[in-house]
Amino acid sequence: MSEYIVSARKYRPDSFETLVGQDNIAKTLKNSILRGQLAHAYLFCGPRGVGKTSAARIFAKTINCENPGADLEPCGECESCLSFKEGRSYCIHELDAASNNGVEDIKNLMEQVQIPPQTGRYSVYIIDEVHMLSSSAFNAFLKTLEEPPAHAIFILATTEKHKIIPTILSRCQTYDFNRISIPDIVSNLSSIAVKEGITIDEESLHVIAHKADGAMRDALTLFDQSVAFCGTTIRYEDVLRNLNVLDYEYSFRLVDYFLGGDYASAMLLFDEVLSKGFNALYFVSALAEHLRDLLVSRTAGLDSLLDMPASLKKRYKEQADKCSVKFLYEGINVCSKCEASYRGSANQRLHIELALMNLSFLNREPAAQPVVPSQAPVSAAPVQVAPVQTMPVQSVPVQTAPPAPAVPVQAAPAAPEVEAPVAEKPAPAAPKKASRFASSLSLSSLMNEKEEEVKPEVRVRQEVQLPSDDALKEKWNDLALKYAAQPRLSTALAKATLIISESEGKKLVEFSVTNEAQKKWIEEKMLRDMENKFCAIMNCGLLRLEPYVIPDEEKEDIKYMPAEKADDLIKRNEEVRDFVIDLGLDIR
Repeated sequence: MSEYIVSARKYRPDSFETLVGQDNIAKTLKNSILRGQLAHAYLFCGPRGVGKTSAARIFAKTINCENPGADLEPCGECESCLSFKEGRSYCIHELDAASNNGVEDIKNLMEQVQIPPQTGRYSVYIIDEVHMLSSSAFNAFLKTLEEPPAHAIFILATTEKHKIIPTILSRCQTYDFNRISIPDIVSNLSSIAVKEGITIDEESLHVIAHKADGAMRDALTLFDQSVAFCGTTIRYEDVLRNLNVLDYEYSFRLVDYFLGGDYASAMLLFDEVLSKGFNALYFVSALAEHLRDLLVSRTAGLDSLLDMPASLKKRYKEQADKCSVKFLYEGINVCSKCEASYRGSANQRLHIELALMNLSFLNREPAAQPVVPSQAPVSAAPVQVAPVQTMPVQSVPVQTAPPAPAVPVQAAPAAPEVEAPVAEKPAPAAPKKASRFASSLSLSSLMNEKEEEVKPEVRVRQEVQLPSDDALKEKWNDLALKYAAQPRLSTALAKATLIISESEGKKLVEFSVTNEAQKKWIEEKMLRDMENKFCAIMNCGLLRLEPYVIPDEEKEDIKYMPAEKADDLIKRNEEVRDFVIDLGLDIR
């Protein structure tokens, strides 16, 4: 059985050309070598698996290469390149700061730096995970890092740049490595699959690239894991099952259910996802990402924001055309709120199912709109109400209208003159043509008359029924109990001193607080809520609350320390004082 080497080591970059996704850094390092402008210290920082240590090795090998190529790539054939490849180079030294993070380790390094290289022009010291050095080790390293020997170059690599002290950062040229894009990862994995004789489709490569989260080393590890599971032929379904990734198909089906308002099928599909062992929060996150991709697919000019194969882009486009922008926006909003409040929910499954129901109802018309023709029962009532309106209205004008013009009535036909005064008033004509409208008008007028009669009585009652001062003080503790979930506020309200006064027909309740900060907090965030709750307790809307700060001379002198409490007890109790004196007790 031959020795197996994982792809992350076997295909580790050994030249600037094979360094994936860091073209700007490779170009900068090449130009500095070409111009002979080499710094004495470099800092390579960025996420895991993006090529920091590999770039440091390539740079160290290139500056010591005896015959670099025209594109400044190491030749791989000179003594310096061969010794580095075989692990016996005396010019390139690697130090793991995680296991050598003390002052003594840095002292040994400082002594080693003084020795010139036996072959090559530079001694390159690559310190990996440099943020693991202790503060003492950093300080011991400062002088050597700032003024090293001419033949020494330091390359520091770290994933946590914020842990490096500023005095170290100011002495280094800093290079920030980016996460590797999904197309670059897919391209690199595809070329490796060809070299290894492995058949894999583009969808599987995208799943691995998404799972790697911008780290090439993670992508190669997942690739090896998939090969171990599937063999030389890797299928999309096997990759999903092996890497425990939720299939796109579930998201497509869910959106179809949402568009049809079928919340029952959506809940059953969620149950199926849970039965396969997927995390519920991951399910919500995947759904939100799917809705985001649909919104991007629906918007022209945003195709570059979709990292997926062309066949999948087409399917996203087809489903996106069925969705409105409002539906997608509100759907993403529902998912994000569900995801944010998921961990604080007592019943997490019900929390997600409620979100699925909300999504199913986004595209459905409200049930209240079809019920608008509820005026039908009102149309049946005009037979009873219309006569009531026509009787008084017609009887009054017919009797009072003709005061003196008796002559015109005889000269002209009587019928037109009787109709004239009736036509001047639209109220009686309406019920003859449309009794439905007449009934609605009469009902509204009757309601208005009732409101006008009732309103003054309500006002009089509100003005009279003000609670007494004793009742307010008695119910104040009920307000404190309303805020039991906020112990500090509840305690402050329970201990507060009340000053009650009456002005402009309202009761003003002033309650004491201990300091200005507490008063300001209550006024800005809690006062309106407290007033509403206290009004509900007293069943009176004419109450107003206002905090005030207790003067310093009125504040109670509270003893906190045991010695202070003991001294206060001795001063106030003669028997305790005599007891302490007789026994010779030392109160501390």
